[in-house]
Amino acid sequence: MEEKIDYFDSEGKQNTMKVIELVKERLNRLNDIKYVVVASASGESALLVSDALKDMDVTIINVTHHAGFSGPNTLDISDEMLDKLEENGIYTFVGSHALSGVGRGITNKFGGINPSDIIAETLRMFSHGIKVCAEISIMVSDAGLVPVGEEIIAIGGRKQGFDSACVLTPANMTNVFDIRFHEIIAMPRP
Repeated sequence: MEEKIDYFDSEGKQNTMKVIELVKERLNRLNDIKYVVVASASGESALLVSDALKDMDVTIINVTHHAGFSGPNTLDISDEMLDKLEENGIYTFVGSHALSGVGRGITNKFGGINPSDIIAETLRMFSHGIKVCAEISIMVSDAGLVPVGEEIIAIGGRKQGFDSACVLTPANMTNVFDIRFHEIIAMPRP
């Protein structure tokens, strides 16, 4: 099997439409993926994916920030956007981040690092977006939204939009080292 990886000169939302195009090409080439998981805090990028893949037989799951990420008692996604995503057949997962969560709260208060910080930093050696792809795959696996052991496409980035996509087999948090990266579709060059 021969596949190519597209590399971007920089991270960021300017790569969003190209990432979506590459994901669609990958889905068309090998009709083997049933789930596309996206990281979209506001939901805007998830809608772009939905528009591009509307004729494909895939389930799109959006992962947004947990409540309190940007401030106490707040979500970064509006109720109106949640409704819009649902109308488009997109489920939105809201929950703790797999590679930070409580551990981040402890290190913020007391300093030091925790094991999930090491995993996150290792994945960031590829790109922040690749770390996000792994993280959201854990989150949706733990929620029972994608099957463990079945390949999915995960799409992520940094702050806004997409700059990374990969084919991976997700794992639950309790078996995090069972995650397998099979293909990197696109990523920024570090």
